[in-house]
Amino acid sequence: MSPYYDSLLAKVIVWGADRDEAIRRSRRALAELEVDGVATTTSMHRALLDEPWFAAGEFHTSTLEDWL
Repeated sequence: MSPYYDSLLAKVIVWGADRDEAIRRSRRALAELEVDGVATTTSMHRALLDEPWFAAGEFHTSTLEDWL
């Protein structure tokens, strides 16, 4: 994708009665997501959802940067 265009192709928004349900719905949405022709960050988001600290809500503004 050209750097002269916005690289945001889609936004996945989920909700749930609680955090656990929202995470389960996020996993399902990402498992069903199909994007062809360009690289995506889907696998990174799937891995993020599997992190215990993410499920527990234990993160701050630099957590993602530190995790990567």
